[in-house]
Amino acid sequence: METQAKTETFTHGTRFYAQPYDIMACGFFFESAEDYTAKRDTCRNAHGQVVEEFEIQFIDGDGLDEQLFDALSANQATIIPFMDRLETWEDWQKKDVIVAVGECGYSFNFETDDPDDLDVDLYTEMTLSDLAYQFVDEGLFGDIPASIANYIDYDAIARDLGMDYTEITIAGETCVYRCG
Repeated sequence: METQAKTETFTHGTRFYAQPYDIMACGFFFESAEDYTAKRDTCRNAHGQVVEEFEIQFIDGDGLDEQLFDALSANQATIIPFMDRLETWEDWQKKDVIVAVGECGYSFNFETDDPDDLDVDLYTEMTLSDLAYQFVDEGLFGDIPASIANYIDYDAIARDLGMDYTEITIAGETCVYRCG
């Protein structure tokens, strides 16, 4: 029996690979929960025995989805709800989960947790310096008279903000976050 995985051609979507822990079995590519379930249920090793354990690997797809996969440590027990969330969550929800779980150390349960409930302040497409300018513009440091506005040291404010906020790159985008 051939022990190498068959090559499949995919035309769209996020691709995963289920690598059996059984060295006498071939793995398979999949793009949907239905595809995964059908192939998992028919996967047999060289002796005809059902393969029960797989390592799930992210193969191809959006960089944001890949970082979410890594942050949540998706596995064979969570891959189906994970794929469902890829379709239903907005990008900002994915980013919040990536930061909360991957950076802040929060746990996340697909059955009971909601990204909207995570205590994370996330500013997308922004650096600490950008955040300093935004906070001054929003009046977080009080009213600044125009006569001294040119003398504000935004770099110093950015350094101070760095005590509570952290820069991160998510799918090629610089963001600033703070855990609650």
